[in-house]
Amino acid sequence: MTAPRPRSSCAAILAVALLAGCTIAIPPPRQTISEEARRAVDLLITRWQAVTDLRALADIVVERGGQRQQLSGVLLAKAPSSVRLEALSPFGQPFLLAVVHDGRITAYNALTREAVVGEANAETTAKLLNLPFEAEDMVAVVTGHALPPRGLRVAELKPADAMGPSISLIGDVHEKRVWMDFTTGVVRQLEIIGGRVAAVVTYQRDDAGALTGFDATAVDRYVVATVRYRKAETGVGLTPDAFTLTLPKDAKTQPIR
Repeated sequence: MTAPRPRSSCAAILAVALLAGCTIAIPPPRQTISEEARRAVDLLITRWQAVTDLRALADIVVERGGQRQQLSGVLLAKAPSSVRLEALSPFGQPFLLAVVHDGRITAYNALTREAVVGEANAETTAKLLNLPFEAEDMVAVVTGHALPPRGLRVAELKPADAMGPSISLIGDVHEKRVWMDFTTGVVRQLEIIGGRVAAVVTYQRDDAGALTGFDATAVDRYVVATVRYRKAETGVGLTPDAFTLTLPKDAKTQPIR
């Protein structure tokens, strides 16, 4: 079997947890936020501030441009902005690794000893994945949360639809729409728009409300990722060392262009 190339393989890994985007064209002027909308924003922030870390086995299916890739691996996340995903071979050895930590993205293919690296910002990850998230959003997504966009300018409640009530949030860079329980702050679905790129994340939860995975779709980019968790644990005490990835000396490294 021919070993996968790093760009497509690492993109398949990253697409389930690392989503990126571009700036919105012209940020709107700041508007007065109603008390009800402010309470919703505060709920999202409060729930996010309670996030510590996550460790799970993840089953991943990514459909991209008519191609389908299926992976299983170990997913680690630590607030505010560290994520590590190791795709495992049938023998349990990691063969593809993707890490976001200290403001950097590193994706390494152990089969070809090739890696791509770049800053963990919207511009770089947009080039890699065609999907819209910052580093903190990556952690929020894999832990089942939603962050208000930076530089919040507009917060407007929307009428309920098939997914329930939602709130539209517009910041300096991204526009987000969050479908949530306005009493508990639990997020059902998240839409992020950055420039010409948009993505929708729908969270999957069990009857007790525990996160069991998520589905992510890049609108107009032909990317659909399905992630399901097994043995998910939170508050396990992950340390920064868990997100350190030291590449072999003979690794061929190229920047994300």
